[in-house]
Amino acid sequence: MQQVVPAQVSSDGDYARITVIPTEGPIDDSTKDLVHQIRDDADTISGAHLEVTGETAIGIDSDDQLAQALVKYVIVIVVISIILLIVLFRSLLIPVIATLGYLLSVGASFGASVAVFQWGWLDFLPAPQGDPMLSILPLLLVGVLFGLAMDYQVFLVSRIQEMYRKGLDPKQAIREGFSRSGPVLVAAASIMIVVFGGFATGEFAIGASIAFGLLVGVAADAFIVRMVLMPAALSLLGRSAWWIPKWLDKVLPDVDVEGHALDKHDDAAPAAHDQPRVLVG
Repeated sequence: MQQVVPAQVSSDGDYARITVIPTEGPIDDSTKDLVHQIRDDADTISGAHLEVTGETAIGIDSDDQLAQALVKYVIVIVVISIILLIVLFRSLLIPVIATLGYLLSVGASFGASVAVFQWGWLDFLPAPQGDPMLSILPLLLVGVLFGLAMDYQVFLVSRIQEMYRKGLDPKQAIREGFSRSGPVLVAAASIMIVVFGGFATGEFAIGASIAFGLLVGVAADAFIVRMVLMPAALSLLGRSAWWIPKWLDKVLPDVDVEGHALDKHDDAAPAAHDQPRVLVG
């Protein structure tokens, strides 16, 4: 530490404030180590209760709370994702693969953000680099990427499921469904990448770090997970990819996302009108 300001004692003598001025800035690692050292030594003081506050101490406490919340947040998202996808696709393996792919995309987003904005790997970006990341950034990336990843998953695999239910074998269903939904998925992901890329090249460090993490996450999820790993997994698994226990199939509600029930209704309506009519005069 650089300096210790003499204690300021309250009028009743019950409280005292000691100001410690560190050698480095509030976000420097040596300053954080100083806070941890003071807190560890607080237990050795007898007859007094010691609390540490200040910008660095508050930042450390906030980071710890956000880290604990992030673990619970990811667990809740994974559970909800698997349950919803089981109901939608009536399969056990597809939801697990889709969720693991989502976690892979989140990991790529985290790693790229840390490498660029904390380690300074890409010096050509105009935003400042080399500082610690925003504490709330992982929560933002996890939430936004979950929505986009599940949207891509449903859009791609629901078309493959439709072809499979029409009687095509698994590989033919993959080719047919992918050929119909793949170009649209590429266009949707490309638009998001361009939008996030515009913000990532800005000079505002917080906005650039968020946008860059989303850019990498969307690119990894759309072009690697959904368009490469997911079709490959479905092809390797074959018909077992669509397996579900009979008892669970009976319990699950029948969710008609594509609106095929309306098509059946429209096909049945003309047949009703084609019935012969008897005129009574």
